[in-house]
Amino acid sequence: EAVAMTNISNRKDDHIQLALEARHQSQSGSHFDRLTFEHSGLPEQALEDTDIACHFLGRPIAAPFMIGAMTGGCNNGELINQHLAEAAEYCHIPMALGSQRAALEQGLAQNVRRWAPNAIILGNLGATQLQQSGLDLAKRAVESVAANALIIHINPLQELVQPNGDRDWNGVLDAIQTCASELSVPVIVKEVGSGIGPSTAQKLVAAGVQWIEVAGRGGTSWASIELARNDSTREQQIAAPFVDWGMDTVELLSQVRSACADVNMIGSGGVRNGVDIAKCIRLGAQMSALAQPFLGPALESSEAVIEKIEILQEQLRWTMFLTASQNLMALRSAPLI
Repeated sequence: EAVAMTNISNRKDDHIQLALEARHQSQSGSHFDRLTFEHSGLPEQALEDTDIACHFLGRPIAAPFMIGAMTGGCNNGELINQHLAEAAEYCHIPMALGSQRAALEQGLAQNVRRWAPNAIILGNLGATQLQQSGLDLAKRAVESVAANALIIHINPLQELVQPNGDRDWNGVLDAIQTCASELSVPVIVKEVGSGIGPSTAQKLVAAGVQWIEVAGRGGTSWASIELARNDSTREQQIAAPFVDWGMDTVELLSQVRSACADVNMIGSGGVRNGVDIAKCIRLGAQMSALAQPFLGPALESSEAVIEKIEILQEQLRWTMFLTASQNLMALRSAPLI
């Protein structure tokens, strides 16, 4: 058991180092760059009056983006999460935790509420863990951090590439449906970089899921990261064509919005700046999430994370000013070219 947990811890440490490397960012390029707002030469508003505030899960937040799920259960993870949580608290933006499985199985303290007593905190578990351990694990994940919602991540490709990953995905949708109906907080289902397409989104909505984080291709490639950790030449050869498998965030947002008119969407997967955040909102997302851009600052200090958040907020404000969008409602109909 201890060996298994050490392995998880080492894997998570590897993940952090590898996620910082450019070679594990999507090689197909960001589709956000192919989307252009019509520039407004006459904004007819003051930058300082441009309002980026909104609500998430019924509570006011400073801007329509959050710190995306990153890490759980590794040596550096505690410090990273402290810096992220303190910044989330200070800046009034939500924070998604990395997978809580290791902490729950080891009975480790999860200190996020000590650092962020008032922030919106999202718990996180893998879908296959719920299929194996049921509702009890989900309730413990929520209670252990007083979470405002639970993220359930679906990552079949990552599990295939991971040595000893979960290969049996029977019953996963049922497990998600049980959580959606029985948990006291909302369930958010997210991919990890291959995207949630319209047909998967429809299944999730039918199962009672109200929030979907599309997490499309364009950012960190977990297939690429797991490949880099895999010593088996045979497995590397099998996985090679799948390094850029998946669907692009920009296309998914429009498609999921068309397929599921009422679902709440979080745009993520290759979101790298405030202009990308604005594009997510314009394409029908309620929120956006970024993970990798916060990883470097999080290794440094809370102040570095706060500075990153403030830069993203200012970039979003500039985008809205330059599209003559006084608030997020106006941004949703800003002209796109």
